[in-house]
Amino acid sequence: MLIIFVVIISFFVLILSVSFINHKIQLSKEEELFVPIGQLVEVNGHQMHVYTEGKGEDTLVFMSGGGTSTPALDFKSLYSLLSDKYKIVVVEKAGYGFSEITNIDRDIDTILAETKESLIKSGIEGPYILFPHSMSGIEALKWAQDYPDEIKAIIGLDMAVPAIYEELDINMFFIRLGAFAAKTGLTRFVPKLSQSDAIKYGNLTDKEKKLYKAIFYRRTLTKDMVNEINNIKPNAQKVKKAGIPMIPTLLFTSNGEGTGFDNKTWNRVQTDFISMTNNGKLIQLDSSHYVHSIDYERIAKESKKFIESLNR
Repeated sequence: MLIIFVVIISFFVLILSVSFINHKIQLSKEEELFVPIGQLVEVNGHQMHVYTEGKGEDTLVFMSGGGTSTPALDFKSLYSLLSDKYKIVVVEKAGYGFSEITNIDRDIDTILAETKESLIKSGIEGPYILFPHSMSGIEALKWAQDYPDEIKAIIGLDMAVPAIYEELDINMFFIRLGAFAAKTGLTRFVPKLSQSDAIKYGNLTDKEKKLYKAIFYRRTLTKDMVNEINNIKPNAQKVKKAGIPMIPTLLFTSNGEGTGFDNKTWNRVQTDFISMTNNGKLIQLDSSHYVHSIDYERIAKESKKFIESLNR
């Protein structure tokens, strides 16, 4: 029995060793691809990546959902349809995209302070129209609560609201197991994992798809991402206590697929939230959680109409 146990353990150690060595070799080969497409600014002792394009009187700030490997490319299908009229900004938080991985705690005040500072150091002034996806909805609401003069409106891309995290069961063991798989390169043995909705349904070029995958293997469940997930419930609770900011809000909501909830529950929470906002509107989409990579044409069209109504 002991011999069998030793053989099994030795086999797993061998698999992990081969996987890790292969991972390091592939990372080295992919290094030439890992070149920032925006600018890097130093924030709180680390480098943050800020991507911009387009011009216009309104500045749209795209904020990624938890664990999105490369926000600057993930949002491209949508913002490429908006940059003809507006200034586009994508802020990649610590541990995301081309931004550095850190050991800094991911409480909501720190996350927001770093986002704000990255914009200031990039020379990008408000007021802003925020486009948060998923988990970053909590940060967007906190921003509007604390600095209402800086936020013109929120256009949520299937964004999470505080009530979601009262009902969501987060298994940190599996999150950390996924982080271990990413760090040891085991994720490379499951190619489908790198096939994001932006790659499958969006308008990325072949070169951008290749870059997206290269970043995926560097920025999947990083320390910052895991820390952020671990802090999301208390962060959401803090935002809930401060109340709903009374600013124009447009929510695009998915069919619930990929959220951890069924369609009825997900849309109930979103509908309850929008009913308590000032000048709020909700548009239901029949697509999964990464709505901006699937229904980007409709979202762009409706977003332009919404922004135009703000400027009248």
